Amino acid sequence: MILKDVLKEILRSQAEEFKRLEYGIEREKLKEITISTNFATIISGIRRCGKSTLMRQLMKKHTSFYYFNFDDPRAFGFELSDFQRLDEVFKEELGERDCYFFDEIQNVDRWELFIKSLLEKKKRVVITGSNASLLSRELGTRLTGRHLTYELYPFSYAEFLAFTKQNTGVTSFEEYLKNGGFPEYLKEKNPEVLRQLFNDIIARDISIRHKIRNLKTLKGMALYVLSNVGKEFSYNSLKKTFELGSVNSVISFISFFEVSYLLFTIPRFDYSIKKQLVSPKKMYAVDNGLSRINSTSMSDDKGRLLENVVYMHLRRKYRDIYYFKDKQECDFLVKDAGKITSAIQVCLKISDENKDRELNGLLEALDKCNLKVGSIITLDQEDKLKIDGKTILVKPAWKWMLE
Repeated sequence: MILKDVLKEILRSQAEEFKRLEYGIEREKLKEITISTNFATIISGIRRCGKSTLMRQLMKKHTSFYYFNFDDPRAFGFELSDFQRLDEVFKEELGERDCYFFDEIQNVDRWELFIKSLLEKKKRVVITGSNASLLSRELGTRLTGRHLTYELYPFSYAEFLAFTKQNTGVTSFEEYLKNGGFPEYLKEKNPEVLRQLFNDIIARDISIRHKIRNLKTLKGMALYVLSNVGKEFSYNSLKKTFELGSVNSVISFISFFEVSYLLFTIPRFDYSIKKQLVSPKKMYAVDNGLSRINSTSMSDDKGRLLENVVYMHLRRKYRDIYYFKDKQECDFLVKDAGKITSAIQVCLKISDENKDRELNGLLEALDKCNLKVGSIITLDQEDKLKIDGKTILVKPAWKWMLE
């Protein structure tokens, strides 16, 4: 329980801190979000990717609102019963208002009960959170059909250009490829920012929350998969690598990485769901800078950095992404509205040595999925090829990402 006097002190302090924060560049996600009395608006995403900044940008559209940040150490121990006191403090300090903004609300047990009561009173509610699992679990139990979720990631290439005030082109794109899109790191250029972020996710979002004692193995596996983005893996292979007694432990660890937005898995494409489930998966990181700073093997591997950044660009738009592997391989297949709509190969540079491999993998995927057009995303090559009735568009990643 937190006393009203303490809540008033926190509220006033947060309001002063809030005024000093920068508005930042306008996020692309801002155009998609509508705040309604019928639905709670949920903004979820990895720590430090700009959720609070996006929330501030939403606030500019609403002159009358309440705000509280539950990630504040002074709010530690906040309980469900404290919401009533907080609401009283809101009204005493700011008068009657109809819009509530809550940062990192998943830190409070059973928070969804209070949110449901606000929606029943026709209040507008905007929530941010860093854990997809906790948010979805609570939303699914008591707010089914009463919420709209928007996922936010570190800067896209277009947002990176706006933030760093650079021009479009291969020079700025190579910087984005290397440094990623976490605002604080781009501003400070201090690697410790991304090392500490990684440690916070492992410790606070995963280890403490899920009561994992084997922190060394958890961290070791996270670093291992960060170092092996774009490579196939199986739960059994990870079990052997880390000498774990059960595959279930591996499955749990990987799911924790995913719900904290650190990493994402994609399955091998197959028309048989059963075969998809048993086939090896591939893993991609939420951000190149985070992956590179915390993993020595990714430092100079431009090819895998390019593949990872292409995946994240697709992830911003689509949920169903696969890799293709039969006689040949193709990096990505995208499913939209229930069918495969595009096949994409990623190659730093097409040369005489790799041309057949890259083209044959893409052509096989196009045949398998009955597609006429495929893409090869490169660092800085552009071309258009006609092969066996198929059109292959070769595009520089920096142009493709701004289409």
